[in-house]
Parts: sequence; C-alpha cells; structure tokens
Amino acid sequence: ALHPDWPAERLHAAASRYVSPPEISPHSAGAAVDLTLADADGRELDLGTRMNADPEESEGACYTDALNISARARAHRELLGSVLTAAGLVNYPTEWWHWSYGDRYWALLTGADAARYGPKEHTSSA
Repeated sequence: ALHPDWPAERLHAAASRYVSPPEISPHSAGAAVDLTLADADGRELDLGTRMNADPEESEGACYTDALNISARARAHRELLGSVLTAAGLVNYPTEWWHWSYGDRYWALLTGADAARYGPKEHTSSA
C-alpha cells in the first residue's frame, strides 16, 4: 500500500524480508515453528526481544547469537536452543524463535540428502 508504483518483483523481495514466500515457506509445509519459553503461569520469559521482532526494531537483538541482550535472556535462549537442538531441530539464526525440522534449511545444516517436508499445491477434488 505504501509503494503502489513498485513492480511486483520489488514488492515480493521487500515482503520476503518479513514473511517467507509460500513457495519456500517451511511454516506452510509444517516443518517450522516459532517458539518461546513461558513460566508455569503462562507468562513469557525474557528472550531479549519480542517474537517476530525485526533487525531494525531490535537493533539486531533478534539474531539468535546477539550480544546486545541481557544475561538472563541469553540463558533463556541457551535453554531453548539446547532442548530443541537435542530434539533434532535447527534454528534459523536471524530469528531466535524460529526452529525447523525436515525443511530445506534443516537438510542443509544436518547434511541430510533431502528435505523431508516442502510446500504442496492444494488441488480441489471436485
């Protein structure tokens, strides 16, 4: 809406900074989840930024290995990471909350021959 004069390719590239395109999105394939930690009462713990914070807003603190977060937030990220890594998931390093299993990025990092999951075109049975 802010750039009605931009060609479709430029809009797609700009939007892809914030939302993974459906043709490659591990979320829509069921291979990725966004996770945080919460206490027993359901209150989110401090992980340095809100989930889905972008690099500009967070001054880069959204990156998993960011240095500009508190020791407590770092400990929470380390806990989240150790548990999920032990379960076989991999983290997308520009988003501390993004974890996947079986997508193309997972295959690359784990050395798997191929991804287990990918987008599938829905066809109507009618």
